[in-house]
Amino acid sequence: MTAEVRGAPDPATLEIVRHALGSVADEMALIIARTAYSATVRDALDYSTGLATPDGELIAQGLGIALHLGSFPAAVVAIQGAYGDRMAPGDVFILNDPYGWGGIHLPDIYLLKPIFLDGRQLALACSLAHHTDVGGLIPGSNSTTTTEVFQEGIRLPGVHLSEGGRLNQAVLDIIAANVRVPEKVLGDLRAQLAAVDAGERGYLELVARYGAGGLAELQDALLDLSAGMARRAIAAFPDGTYRHESWIDSDSVGPDPIRIAVALTIAGDEIRVDFDGTSPQVRGGINSPLPFSKSAVYAAIRLVLPPGIPDSAGYFRPITIVADEGSVVNPRFPAACGARGITGFRIMDAVLGALALAVPERVPADGEGGNTLISIGGDDPAGRPFVYVELFSGSRGGGPGFDGPAGVPHPGSNNANMPIEIAESTYPLRFDHYGLVADSAGAGRWRGAPSLVREFTYLGQDAAVQVRSDKREHPPFGLAGGSPGRPSVTTVDHAGDITVRPVMGPSPIRTGDRFRHELASGAGWGNPLERDPAAVLADVRNGVLTPSRATADYGVVFGPVGSDESDELVASVDAAATAAERTRRRRVPTLDAELHGERE
Repeated sequence: MTAEVRGAPDPATLEIVRHALGSVADEMALIIARTAYSATVRDALDYSTGLATPDGELIAQGLGIALHLGSFPAAVVAIQGAYGDRMAPGDVFILNDPYGWGGIHLPDIYLLKPIFLDGRQLALACSLAHHTDVGGLIPGSNSTTTTEVFQEGIRLPGVHLSEGGRLNQAVLDIIAANVRVPEKVLGDLRAQLAAVDAGERGYLELVARYGAGGLAELQDALLDLSAGMARRAIAAFPDGTYRHESWIDSDSVGPDPIRIAVALTIAGDEIRVDFDGTSPQVRGGINSPLPFSKSAVYAAIRLVLPPGIPDSAGYFRPITIVADEGSVVNPRFPAACGARGITGFRIMDAVLGALALAVPERVPADGEGGNTLISIGGDDPAGRPFVYVELFSGSRGGGPGFDGPAGVPHPGSNNANMPIEIAESTYPLRFDHYGLVADSAGAGRWRGAPSLVREFTYLGQDAAVQVRSDKREHPPFGLAGGSPGRPSVTTVDHAGDITVRPVMGPSPIRTGDRFRHELASGAGWGNPLERDPAAVLADVRNGVLTPSRATADYGVVFGPVGSDESDELVASVDAAATAAERTRRRRVPTLDAELHGERE
């Protein structure tokens, strides 16, 4: 029995349907997590799910990655444009091509399943997963040294993976023949298939309850609600044009840094983001296809909007994005884009930096710059092929009222660091250290998170290690007088000879080498001399700061060593000496860390 909606939906029904649609998308995500084969998808959580209308508007987002989710509309529109009324029940489409098909780089493979009732298409179930390997120049298919998309792996235009419910084995065979670890890739594709099947079932259950027309009305109301709430929030922001720029240290092919420039204009209840002044597309593989760049803008703006806004494409409506074709954020074919994630993170930095000028109370200081990608491929000691892809992140900036969280990924990604036990049991690696780096956190009234470090000994055959990191020449920026974060660094110890490796690109790794990567640390927010001395003392006791660094950064002076209730020897704060030291420092002019932006 169906319950058709007539007239404006009541708020209770709208809220129920909102969460019901979200639950369907979340079930899809959980199916991928529980059935995927690769550690990249299963453990690092590099996948996303959603439900979309036939015209490409997202009506629900699953537990996933913000930088993925805003790209679903482009993929849906491409498939609709190519197949239109030739779609049929049981069809599933597969794609990854960034040029003409809405893809965002080749390792991210989309599966889209149109949902039908009585011959009428109602919606699409969408899944996307970052596959461990899709062929190309290097294992992991995320090289920064590729110079055209042809070098990056197999390109999949929008084709049938399943037609009328019948699996297209030829497509799977072609994929298997072009990737290094076909059992992982095909296993993850089957997890995605299970997810879109579940999305179809869950959506049709809602249709059975509310009717096709009733559910469509409720979806439209949800999109309108999301748009209206976003517009009201934006209308409360001060009008003006706010400019900020972020920098990528290098594309690993050319020597020059890459500029991401943003002019963000707030006018009434709308936001316009213009990338005029951004660097042209580059030879290296960090160019960001426009759907990915747009997704990064949407994700950054979402962070300053109220959390109660429904997570649908409705909140995209007040946002206009302008990016010149041929720029690094809107490249022309056949620009390489395998490592485009770093550009998406810098887009978010630039947009958030501009927003910090408009609504400073809503924006935290900069962090590690998104995940560092570490990739190694070859044969393990038993001669079996492997591809190790690590997504290492978790050092965020401090914000108004909170310290930067450690072990929490960049908000654009939501990835997890691969558990050491999984990595050691799956790949020829022995982890020697994983933890926080003392004295690395950017100082501030609210400090940034310390750097995280991962260090392992490589046990496989001689190979190359591909690193995609950043924030070495352009460290994380502080806000409101906070200090910048500490730069990232990558080293390899070969028989006692320690070399610093490039911020991006491949370099040799040999059997027994000890690889170490330190993320950039989170930057600080606010004047460090205003930090609560008790919080500084807690950081000393927890190993985040040494006493000497606490004094240097925060002007906190420690008294005689005493003992706490557990008889552990600890210092105490000398309140009088601290007050005097901070007063002295405030009388000396200092150059605070400044945001590289301006308001017009």
